[in-house]
Amino acid sequence: MSTASSLASPSSSDGAKAAAVSAFGSVPPDTEGRDCRRRTYTAHVSARDTTVTAAETEFAGAFGLSPGEICGRDLCDLLLARLPANLRHRFADVCEGRSNWFTEQVTGRDGTGRTFRATLTAIAVACPDGPAGLVILLSHTGDHDLWEHRSGHTLSALDARVLEGVASGASTVQLASRLYMSRQGVEYRVGRLLRRFDAPNRPALVARAHGLGMFAVGQWPPRVLPDFVE
Repeated sequence: MSTASSLASPSSSDGAKAAAVSAFGSVPPDTEGRDCRRRTYTAHVSARDTTVTAAETEFAGAFGLSPGEICGRDLCDLLLARLPANLRHRFADVCEGRSNWFTEQVTGRDGTGRTFRATLTAIAVACPDGPAGLVILLSHTGDHDLWEHRSGHTLSALDARVLEGVASGASTVQLASRLYMSRQGVEYRVGRLLRRFDAPNRPALVARAHGLGMFAVGQWPPRVLPDFVE
């Protein structure tokens, strides 16, 4: 699959999935159980940098581009990550052979300027001299409407820290000490979050926040994404 036209075929996602199985010994965790033909789109990226060398029509279309238009573009310039420099570092680790794959939560913009959320998985295609290239799997994880309405759930910096503490299982006393607040102040802010998210208790509050995609994936202690902090 060395050209954009070959990646544009309906079976190309299955080919990329086969490459992923070869690299992992199984399907990558973030793509297991999903309908890859419909929700996961595929591209190839140069091992020398993050330039797109080939892409499925659906992959390019997610950014409002054609396969011909997206080829030669820097993939990192098309994506937004919580820590952009970290995204480039993770690509460098794979390109330089220090890692075989990684998964990162990203956002992008389609041709109308609307934002979408996705899980990006980069997998090295091995050869004797090092990675010959990278297979990129882009799996949509949230529709536009959910992302556009995130502004209704933005928190102050202090409320975000309180929510993170609740998600980590910290008690009121622990939160008060950590945030230099009184216990009454912590209870007040937790109560306000419960009412705001219509949650009956702390576990339900954390579940609602997770359901809205407010926390960075795979990070402990939990961190509220900057997009949800005023």
